[in-house]
Parts: sequence; C-alpha cells; structure tokens
Amino acid sequence: MAGVVPPGATTVPADDASKTKKADEKVDYMNLPCPIPFEEIHREALMSLKPETFEGLRFDFTKGLNQKFSLSHSVSMGPTEIPSQSAETIKIPTAHYEFGANFIDPNLMLIGRVLTDGRLNARVKWDLTDNLTVKANAQLTNEPHMSHGMFNFDYKGKDFRSQFQMGNGALFGASYFQSVTPHLSLGGEVFWAGQHRKSGIGYAARYETDKMVATGQVASTGMVALSYVQKVSEKVSLASDFMYNYMSRDVTASVGYDYILRQCRLRGKIDSNGCTTAFLEERLNMGLNFILSAEVDHSKKDYKFGFGLTVG
Repeated sequence: MAGVVPPGATTVPADDASKTKKADEKVDYMNLPCPIPFEEIHREALMSLKPETFEGLRFDFTKGLNQKFSLSHSVSMGPTEIPSQSAETIKIPTAHYEFGANFIDPNLMLIGRVLTDGRLNARVKWDLTDNLTVKANAQLTNEPHMSHGMFNFDYKGKDFRSQFQMGNGALFGASYFQSVTPHLSLGGEVFWAGQHRKSGIGYAARYETDKMVATGQVASTGMVALSYVQKVSEKVSLASDFMYNYMSRDVTASVGYDYILRQCRLRGKIDSNGCTTAFLEERLNMGLNFILSAEVDHSKKDYKFGFGLTVG
C-alpha cells in the first residue's frame, strides 16, 4: 500500500516540472548580459547573406614571423566594373598586389596594407582598459578628396555598450545599446556630417535566444532593415533579411543559408532582384584553404565567378 497514490494527488512529469520552475524564476534586471556592439547587430545575417564574393583569381599568403608579428601577401586578377550610363555592366581587366603587416597582441592590434595602385589602409585597435577600447581606421589614396580617417571610442558596461565616432569631413556619431531583458536589447544612434550638412537618428532592437536571432533597425535617412536567423543545428543556419528605403521606395529581400561541414563551409543566398550567390571555403590541409565564389544576376546579365587559395 506504500506505493499507492493517495486520492486527489497528481504526479507532474519531469519536463513539465522543469518548465514550471523556469517560468517561476524571476529575472534579475540588475544582472543582465552585456549586448553586442550597435554596429554588429546584424552580424549573424551578414555572415550568411553577405559573403565576400569576388571575380577572377585570388591568392593570399600569410607568414608568421613570431607569435605577434606576421606578414601577408595577396595577389588578385580579375575584371573591375567601371561606371556606365548603359544598362549593361562594363568591365576592364585588372591585377593588384597587396602587401600587409600585422601586429596582434592581447591589448593592441595593428594592421597595415599597401596596394600597387597607391592605396594605403591602416587599422588600430587598442584596449586601454577592460572596458574602454580605441579604434582607428584610415585610407590614403592618390585621388584628391578620397582619403579618409575615422576614430571610434567604445565603452563596454555591465549591461550596455556605447560608442563615439569622429572622422574627417566633420563627421560625428554616437550610439548606445542597452539590454532590457536577458534576450532583448534596445538602442539608438545619432550622427552629424558637417561637410554635407546632414544629420540623422536611428533606433534598433535585437532579440536573441539559443535558436534564433531577430533584429530590426530604422533610421531617419529612410532606411528600414529587418533580419532573422534560425539556427537549425550547430552546423546549419537559415537567414533572411528585408531592406526598405521609404524615400527612394527601393525594396530588397533575400534568403540564404550557412552550412558548416567538417572540412568546408558553404554559404549562399537569393534575393528579390534575382541575384544568386554561392561561396565555398574548403580546408584542403592545415593552413591551406580553397575558395570558390559565384554570383549570377540575370536581370543585369552580370556573371561573376572566382577561385582562390589561402595559405597560412
């Protein structure tokens, strides 16, 4: 009789008990997680929908001199699009060589690139403290009024992130992103371009769980951006985005996938303009990767195919 359930008593399954326990747990709003930077709220969707496609041949070689310093060499050969008033895309054959030097330390990162066409790119990332980071980007060219530079000051709080930007052309900007629940973050940004006498304000929201990421962004410049990423498994993700400009009435939507295998990674997408993209990265050996890139735009009759090798 000891095993007999008394009248009126009910047993709760283990799964339902765990769900009830989670529902009863109160959210500690004084101990929320720190959100990602405001400029990276769409990063999961961009990884799947915006791979770095290219056309022609690309070869990248990186040689590490020690644990912190390395040199890189990059050769690219392929057509380059030139501006044209006609509907057809006009391309001319080009070739470039790029030399780079990298210094990577836990608190300091220095990256420099120089190209045969005279362009010089430089990036600096310096962690002044555990919470404050300074970033700088610069590009110098031979063309007049085309060189630019930008400084970013990022502050990482306990449950928020803030950033202040300033660049040439009297460009100033600021952003703030705050966690309001364990899964939801809200924020906004403002900017002022003194050279063009333009200003703007924007708002963004990001909802993230273990299985999905949803983001929304709207700005006074007319831009509305929505994205959604569903993590089907540890290796497969499906993504979609929607871009709308309510001033120019331009609308673009796309869907894509990100498939990570043991030896390769495959990404692809198709958008509402009929443009299809595929990007394959396969690891042939330790430090040796083979890359295939393809982009087909039937409406513009523009077809791009490329392959490359990455060593190091």
